[in-house]
Amino acid sequence: MDLNNFMESYAREIGGQYSEYNNTVSIVIFPLPDERFQTVYGEKKHLDKYGRELIEFSSKVCEFNEDIDLKSLLTENTNFCHAKFSIVNGFIQVEASLFIDSATEETVKEALSEVANLADEYEFKLTGADVY
Repeated sequence: MDLNNFMESYAREIGGQYSEYNNTVSIVIFPLPDERFQTVYGEKKHLDKYGRELIEFSSKVCEFNEDIDLKSLLTENTNFCHAKFSIVNGFIQVEASLFIDSATEETVKEALSEVANLADEYEFKLTGADVY
């Protein structure tokens, strides 16, 4: 799968915006209800542990602080299909990853959409704003 071509095509399909950083990283800005937007990064990676290529989608939720109940976020992970919470570089984010050789176009769209929607939902719950 050519990630950048896929991301560009999907951005057009949903009326979003597409940007390419390089041949392995691109972003889609998802339009959401109530004139909100969510930026989702797509990155093609090699996972050494399994010797396979994967696509990872990620979207920032908010900067981590001690007032955030991490146990409740981890518990929420069980309610999602593709996505999960993580902390990367001091930010809570929603991410999903799929092995390229077994992912269908529909599954990739589902994962990308779930990351965008959940990141926006929890961004609003935790910050009350549309930040990322």
